[in-house]
Amino acid sequence: MDPVDLKSTDHDFTEVVAKKIGLEKIRPCYTCGSCTGVCPVREVVDDFDPRRLIHMVMLGMKKDVLSSDLIWFCCLCNSCLSVCPQGIGFSRIAKELQKMAVEEGYVDHEFLKGLEHVKGYLQDLCRSTMFKKVRNGFRGPHKMPCWQKAAKDK
Repeated sequence: MDPVDLKSTDHDFTEVVAKKIGLEKIRPCYTCGSCTGVCPVREVVDDFDPRRLIHMVMLGMKKDVLSSDLIWFCCLCNSCLSVCPQGIGFSRIAKELQKMAVEEGYVDHEFLKGLEHVKGYLQDLCRSTMFKKVRNGFRGPHKMPCWQKAAKDK
């Protein structure tokens, strides 16, 4: 990662994102990496790192975050929430960052059309990865009923 020019950061960005996701602050995140360790997307996309993206939000790197392709890779499985010691789900943050990127013009409609082809793949990837993790003993407050069923059946 390149050095951060603090003069070009948006000091209000962290607070804006925190309010949008319903937290007073994102600052309780101490970038422990639990979210990254459990993330099914991380297993196939090396650059995808929820911890790093949260850290960039906390630094106020608005332009870098909202123009990043990586905010679109989150499959919203909420695995991160189940392991976060601070109760911060990156999936909520990703969803708001996506909305902000669209609203503020960081993304064009052609890019969004292209994502439609990838969306099904990401969902399948998350489902299959999480099924494996559940079979291997992973537990947590999963949001998808099929994962809850698989966890109970074990």
